Amino acid sequence: MKVTTFLISKMDCPSEENLIRMKLDGLSEIKQLDFDIENRKLTVYHIHDNPEIEERLNDLNLGSKLLKTHETDKAEIKEQKSQTKLLWAVLLINFSFFVIELITGIFSKSMGLVADSLDMLADSFVYILSLWAVGAALSRKKLVARLSGYFQIVLASLGIVEVIRRFIFSENTPGYKTMIVVSLFALAANAVSMWILQKTKSKEAHITASKIFTSNDIIINIGVIIAGFAVMLSNSMLPDLIIGMIVFIIVVQGALRILKLGK
Repeated sequence: MKVTTFLISKMDCPSEENLIRMKLDGLSEIKQLDFDIENRKLTVYHIHDNPEIEERLNDLNLGSKLLKTHETDKAEIKEQKSQTKLLWAVLLINFSFFVIELITGIFSKSMGLVADSLDMLADSFVYILSLWAVGAALSRKKLVARLSGYFQIVLASLGIVEVIRRFIFSENTPGYKTMIVVSLFALAANAVSMWILQKTKSKEAHITASKIFTSNDIIINIGVIIAGFAVMLSNSMLPDLIIGMIVFIIVVQGALRILKLGK
C-alpha cells in the first residue's frame, strides 16, 4: 500500500477536512484519509498511484502541496470502531437533551432552554456528519449537510422571531427554576460528552470539531443557568430573551458552516 502526504496550507478548521473528504469521495484507490489539522497535513493511504488525487486537491484551492509518497507494510486499514462508538454516545446524549430541553423550554416559556435545545440538535447533526467521516462512504453527505443546515436555519429563524415577539408584547416571566435545573442536567450531560471524547487521542478534524462544539455547549449551558438566576433576581424575562437570542445566532452560524460543506 502507498502512503502519500500532502501539506494543505489553508486547512485550519473542520470545514476544510469535510470539503476534502467530499472532494475525494468516489476514488476507489483511497482506503483511508488521516488528517493532522494542527500541522495542516493530509495523509492518504491508497493501493496504487492516481494523479486525480492531487488534481482534486488542487481544485479546492486550499494550498495543497505534495510532500512525499512511500510504500508501507500496513496490510489493512486500522480499525476506527472506537471513534464510531464515542460519536454515537455523544450523539445520543445531545439528541436526548434536545428533546428534554425543547419540551421543558416550551412549558416553562424559556427561550433560553428552547434555543439551547436547538443548539443540541445542531450538534447532533454535526456528530452525524462526523460519523459519516469515520471510514464510511460519503456519497450522501452533501445532501445531509444541506438538509440539516436549512432545517437549523428555519428553526433558529422562528426562534429569533419568537424572541422579538415576546420582547414587544411582554410575555410572562419564564420559569427560572426549570431553566436552572434542566440546564444543570444539560451541563452534566455535556461534561460527560467531553469526557467520552477525551478518551480518543485522534487529532482528526471531525473529532477536534466534536470537542470544540461540546466545549461551546458547556459555555452556553452556564449562560442559561446564569440567565435563570438573573430572571429570579430581576423578575424580568429580559435575561432569558437575551441568552435565547445569542444562542439562536450561534445556531444560525453553525448551520451556515454546515451548508458550506454541502456545496
